Amino acid sequence: MKLFHLIKFFSLQKLALRLGALGMAIVLWLFVMSDKEYSIIMKMPLVARNISAQKALKEEVPEFAQVRLIGTGNELLKAYLLKNFFENFKLILDLDHISEEYDFILNDYFSKYPQKVVIPPSFHLKFVEIVYPREVHISLDEYLVKSVPITPQIIVQPIPGYIQVGDIKMIPPSVNVAGPNMLTKEITEVLTATDTLKNIEHFTNRTISLNKSNRLIEYSLNEINYQVDIQEISERIISEVQIQVVNVPDEFRVFVNPQTVSLTIFGGVNRIAEIYPEDIFIYIDFEKQWAPRSQFFEPVVVTPNDILEWQNLSPRNVELVVTKGTS
Repeated sequence: MKLFHLIKFFSLQKLALRLGALGMAIVLWLFVMSDKEYSIIMKMPLVARNISAQKALKEEVPEFAQVRLIGTGNELLKAYLLKNFFENFKLILDLDHISEEYDFILNDYFSKYPQKVVIPPSFHLKFVEIVYPREVHISLDEYLVKSVPITPQIIVQPIPGYIQVGDIKMIPPSVNVAGPNMLTKEITEVLTATDTLKNIEHFTNRTISLNKSNRLIEYSLNEINYQVDIQEISERIISEVQIQVVNVPDEFRVFVNPQTVSLTIFGGVNRIAEIYPEDIFIYIDFEKQWAPRSQFFEPVVVTPNDILEWQNLSPRNVELVVTKGTS
């Protein structure tokens, strides 16, 4: 029973598609073959031009307007199919003499300036009226340019046994953003598009686009390069790391025994080869850790951020000798 209903459903769908295609074919045939004039509503790009160099649009202008055009069937069909391939098919709003605010009543404007309705000569069409929107509000603001850091939205997933060394490097690390002062001054970062690098095991250099949330904001670059350093995980023993004692009151003198320790660090094979003992900070915080009845203390270990981990601190605890300082 279910199979019967399924077959019936698909049969009805096929019939509807065929009837729809037949109806469209008849309409297209009538348009192509007919020399009779028709009226049709069509989208045309709406472009704001001649803004002062010191000004920028504070609010977005509609990208398109619904326009009523008259032409023969075949001319209307040609325009409908080919209009997206012609740059000179648009409506132009000239903002040359606008300082801050202005309301364009579109039908009045294009009646006064018919040359602002740009239609390719090969389209034998006549402009009749703007159907929507009837009015466009223009609001201008001071033009602002500033440099903003780029923040990656990139997830890096090395294969097992490998690690990302350092942060993702953006090239360049910042981009100039420009637009109306009201919007531009609020921008503190520019985000990249999202990307995920899976199962990578080597240094990677790629290109990525920048996210743009507002058409009124312009970037000096629309895409940038980024680099990710991936290295095989290895280990290395670092010896003779000096122990520091911090936050010691003036009235005390403190001695550490032994004065140095060793430890094993894990990280990218090339990165850990560059590590020196002075790159690792090992310390005892006198204020927080010292107690009069204790003699041995466990140091705190701070390694560079791109080191995976450390182990095997030797010795694990060190002796702290505290005496009163001399005046």
